[in-house]
Amino acid sequence: MSLARRGTGAGATALAYWSQVHPVFMLPPLAASLFGAILADAFDPTVATVHVAAMFAAVYTAHLKDGYVDFYDRGEDDDHPLTARGCRVGLALSTAAFACCCALLFVLVGPIAVALALPTWAIAYLHAPQLDTNPVTATIGYPLGIALSLLGGFYVQAETIAPVPLGFAVVFLVLLSGIKVIDDAQDYDYDRSIRKRTVAVAVGPGRAYSVAYGLMATALLIVVAFAVARVFPPTAVLAALAFGAVAIAARRAGPEIATMLLIRGSYVFLAVLVAAVWFEPLASIG
Repeated sequence: MSLARRGTGAGATALAYWSQVHPVFMLPPLAASLFGAILADAFDPTVATVHVAAMFAAVYTAHLKDGYVDFYDRGEDDDHPLTARGCRVGLALSTAAFACCCALLFVLVGPIAVALALPTWAIAYLHAPQLDTNPVTATIGYPLGIALSLLGGFYVQAETIAPVPLGFAVVFLVLLSGIKVIDDAQDYDYDRSIRKRTVAVAVGPGRAYSVAYGLMATALLIVVAFAVARVFPPTAVLAALAFGAVAIAARRAGPEIATMLLIRGSYVFLAVLVAAVWFEPLASIG
């Protein structure tokens, strides 16, 4: 029985599975894992690679499950490259890969490393159709996964949780939750028609924008406050300024363009934070 809906053979199957790799949404969790590792005093590339691989497997699981639910259960998507069996096989393989990574983390680091990783897979697998029907869980699922990826990336290196990575995790949770609210607003009409309760459906598009930009502003204020308190390096303020400029531009755009700008702005935000940490190591502060 075929795994791909278009074409036969190993090449068509490989392309169908590769189509479920979405760099725009996959790169932030992987980058967060490496960012957490950078925050640690020491860096073990082997452990870092295993943790990044675990985060990749978790996010890939989310994409497979979302695609399966949206096409085969909800009829939301017009097409899907994988058959229903192909989706189930892919989910089994991605889950097995995640389990192997967790086993390695248990051996190389310990049980707490696994405990920080496991919720990322749970969020990924349960996002559709369980978590994405509630305004809170639909909004914070992806950001929470990134926050856990950052904390896990730090923990597997330092084997502790320090104030600095915890602070960054909170910032990303709040900032990305704001972006997610705007991203969900793109599908307001359809989500409302199927009673999918995103923030936009729950409070209306106008108020959803206010909630979204309020969350993002709060995240930037947290960065500034932590920089003033010397929890973050002072140059971290530049990250807040850079993202603030992007947010101002996005405020004038519709949901689709705003989402595109804000996601790319979050890359700039992360890059500036990485540079701030790189030139002013924080291990002694945490």
